[in-house]
Amino acid sequence: MTHVIILAGGKGERMRPVTEDRPKSMVSVMGKPLLACLFQWLSAYGLRNITLAVGYRHEVIQDYFGDGSSHGVNLNYLVEDEPLGSGGALKNALRFLSPLKEPVLVVNGDAITNLNLSDLFAYHEAKKGKLTVVSVPMPSPYGVVDFNERGLVTGFREKPTLPHWANAGIYVVDPSIYELLPDRGDHEVVTLPLIAEAGQMHAFKTQCFWRAMDTVRDIAELRADMEKLFFTLFFSPLSANAGSPSSVFASNKQKELAAAGARGGGGRPDKD
Repeated sequence: MTHVIILAGGKGERMRPVTEDRPKSMVSVMGKPLLACLFQWLSAYGLRNITLAVGYRHEVIQDYFGDGSSHGVNLNYLVEDEPLGSGGALKNALRFLSPLKEPVLVVNGDAITNLNLSDLFAYHEAKKGKLTVVSVPMPSPYGVVDFNERGLVTGFREKPTLPHWANAGIYVVDPSIYELLPDRGDHEVVTLPLIAEAGQMHAFKTQCFWRAMDTVRDIAELRADMEKLFFTLFFSPLSANAGSPSSVFASNKQKELAAAGARGGGGRPDKD
């Protein structure tokens, strides 16, 4: 697998005012835009040929990353004059990349993860389906009150995990689904049900780190999660995570911080 499609054309209207001057995928997390974190994750698995489906404030992405070479990737931009929806954007990208002889990794540009892609690709190959969707545990957005039949409260649980699995917005896609995609509209609504009904879709269930951003509150929670993850790994032996692509964000930051400490100064965050 050599090609990646990142869907990054959303306006992020529920994240205003943060997204007034940038798309969701350019919101900063620990000094880096979300897209930079995605590129680092993908390149750790040797995936460097990336097609970006962009629309709203696309110039912010293009001005920051250019051709991608400074971030170790090769970028192609597909700019939408009018919103095509996730399905239309994916169809446009598959058309741009055709002819394709192998599956493509498709990723939403508004989330961050340390998903093990080697395991995902092996699973997709073993299942022989048309599409594999990554599924993650679904936490409750609210705290839960437990009580008995008499109404007596027996406990509280803060945002427990629900007995459902969420769509992580990460897919391995066979190019043959092209005809099932809408010219405009969302593939989650139009295309995925058709593939599922045909028995050609499988779910890759994972407990990996994954966070998406839909609201301003999500930004604060994601930053808190990333800081917690960083400090957890920082205070563990460096050798415990050596060579693991899934620890790529923390391990690189560890090296930067260690070098800064040796110089007697702090590291300067990337330009936002």
